[in-house]
Amino acid sequence: MEIDGIKIADGVIKRLEKENAPRKILAAILVGNDPQSASFLRQKKQTAERLGVDFRIYKLSPELKNDGLRREVSKISRQSRVGGAIVQLPLPKDVNRRYVLNSVPREKDVDVLSERSTGPLFQPAVETTKEILELEKLDLSRSVVVVVGAGVLVGKPIAKWLKDKCKELHVIDSKSDPSKIKEADLVISGVGKPGLIDPNNLKEGAAVIDFGYANDGGVLVGDLKMNAKALKRLKFYTPTPGGTGPILVAKLFENFYKLCERQQQ
Repeated sequence: MEIDGIKIADGVIKRLEKENAPRKILAAILVGNDPQSASFLRQKKQTAERLGVDFRIYKLSPELKNDGLRREVSKISRQSRVGGAIVQLPLPKDVNRRYVLNSVPREKDVDVLSERSTGPLFQPAVETTKEILELEKLDLSRSVVVVVGAGVLVGKPIAKWLKDKCKELHVIDSKSDPSKIKEADLVISGVGKPGLIDPNNLKEGAAVIDFGYANDGGVLVGDLKMNAKALKRLKFYTPTPGGTGPILVAKLFENFYKLCERQQQ
């Protein structure tokens, strides 16, 4: 069964529409001119307009390098009128990602990427996973779960959240034993390599949550190979586009609402 991420995201946004929109700015910081990043920010802007959130994009030059970017990100995010800040990833390769991300105050860290982030918030990828698993009523305690990739946005936080929740948990990368994936009841992937996961190689009734994305000849594709016949073997899967992406955006705004509420208390 194909998961309708747009429908799930709409449900999350409708819940937020019942609340008063925060009267603070959600600041999105874009370093450079990556077209995919700009596209993601446009999607976030559309959601902000629907909710009545003051969403502003701050463009910074990669020529600022580490210290300059850290200084500017801190300056933007620490403004009293800013309730939450996002540093759009990926950053340029020569930038120390952790150094820059840590300049966002934890009370305004919507993506929950700062090393100092604490409290009740989970990263949007974790919240997206939780939303899908709850809707599909998948029992983690009886499931063998394989997380493909250990990146800061998807694999690492999800694996941390899954620890002690499932029957078995395996985190693999390109150098790991790929046979583990054949035993999985649930595969969660965020590598960004088109067709990395062939549904024919998964067991009957397995489920796939695909966070991976890549531009393949102008078409946005995920890690899961879109083989219509083979996909019927799966319990459920998320397509790309229209799968995890819209839910991630909705969950990001959910975090923004929570952070602004805590700032008022």
